[in-house]
Amino acid sequence: MGNTVRLHRVLRAPPERVYRAFLEAPALAKWLPPQGFTCTVHAMDARVGGGFRMSFTNFSGGGSHSFAGTYQALEPAALIRYTDRFDDPQLPGEILCTVRLRAVSCGCDLEVTQENLPEAIPVEMCYLGWQESLDQLRALVEPQIPG
Repeated sequence: MGNTVRLHRVLRAPPERVYRAFLEAPALAKWLPPQGFTCTVHAMDARVGGGFRMSFTNFSGGGSHSFAGTYQALEPAALIRYTDRFDDPQLPGEILCTVRLRAVSCGCDLEVTQENLPEAIPVEMCYLGWQESLDQLRALVEPQIPG
């Protein structure tokens, strides 16, 4: 599919910690927005059938875009599947994001697939944004900080 982004990382953190980083609002707000953006999580109900509402704000320019989604599948430390839909009518359609986690000898094997991106979003820009976000995820989940 032309409007699909696939990413793969190996993180030095257990899958349980990586899973939590996707489903806890303060953690998600810290790592998900690409560089130059802030994130506000307006609502989050992390259960199958539950949903979320967020917005990303461009820190230098102030522009913002909001989006919401629904959790389709949640398997602790293994799978997260959710939809995204932008509030902006110029970005129509429903995006499907699948996150797969697998324990490996050094931590967690992470695969992210985002399908059905709106035509207005260049796939390569989405890919770059995800790379920045996953670098920030690594910085959040890899440190082992005592108590």
